[in-house]
Amino acid sequence: MRVRAMTLRILNQLRHDRRTLALMLVAPIFLLTLVYFILADSVPNIKVAVVNAPVGFINRLEDFNVKALRYDENTARLALEQGEVIATISINNGKSSIEVDGSNPGKAKAALTAMEQAKVNTLYSRADLKSDVKYVYGKEDLPTFDNFGATLIGFIIFFFVFLVSGISFLQERTSGTLEKLLSTPVRRWEIVVGYVLGFGVFTVLQSFLISWYCVYVLKVMMIGSFALILLITLLSAIIALTLGILASTLANNEFQMIQFIPLIIVPQIFFSGLFDLPPGIEAVGKVMPLYYIADALTEVMIRGSGFMAIAWDLGVILACSVLFMVLNTILLKKYRRI
Repeated sequence: MRVRAMTLRILNQLRHDRRTLALMLVAPIFLLTLVYFILADSVPNIKVAVVNAPVGFINRLEDFNVKALRYDENTARLALEQGEVIATISINNGKSSIEVDGSNPGKAKAALTAMEQAKVNTLYSRADLKSDVKYVYGKEDLPTFDNFGATLIGFIIFFFVFLVSGISFLQERTSGTLEKLLSTPVRRWEIVVGYVLGFGVFTVLQSFLISWYCVYVLKVMMIGSFALILLITLLSAIIALTLGILASTLANNEFQMIQFIPLIIVPQIFFSGLFDLPPGIEAVGKVMPLYYIADALTEVMIRGSGFMAIAWDLGVILACSVLFMVLNTILLKKYRRI
């Protein structure tokens, strides 16, 4: 009887806990659906710039699901640098030279394979005649960790700051500290800004330590400025901090805070650059902060870009941080009207 009573008690609690039911029933279906669309058989969006290529070569490329775009020599290199194409091939007097953007190793390898195969019976009569291949960004034998190191740095900082800050702010509420603060003349926005600045000291140290360790100890490929890496990781920590506080204001306990991980953190992993996504699915990632963090880190570490190349990414990250701070201030109204 006592076992039955305990069982009924648990079932009754779960029946009234909509968030837990959603986590157990809806969240797995959501994540599986997301993985299905990402990993389902789909044609990758691979574009290459061709210079002086015959029609037969271009048609052959399309047979391998690679879209060939005609450029002249100057605009082809510019398109490669701006990320409009994954590779360029220039054909002169029967010889071909290829430049590749190795920052996306999956697409780069697929483009190279397609171009080598397309040359058969169109440019050369022998399949063993290789082109002169030059990697503009990255390199051919770049280790797997170096390929994804930039994205992993952003994700690790984002995840741990989100989790720690969210639970810490939640403890402020459950312990009654937040209510005591709100009973004083202090304003809601002062609490949010103070908490962000206080945690910001810790995030500066964390950002420096993780960036320094990955670049100088693990020897992750880093072509650009280390100062820019610190700036990106610091802004990454700030947006994770403000998002973690926002999530904590919506949770009633630590368990509910953990429930946000599969709903907020996990989906962002798929859109951070670790996977080659179909064009339609890839566009979804542009509403997720981790997409811009990973893009900025990749631009600096793999492509060696400067501040202007990542200005848009940094602007989006900063704008999202301000938005989350404003939402945090508004949501604190439910604890006290000031």
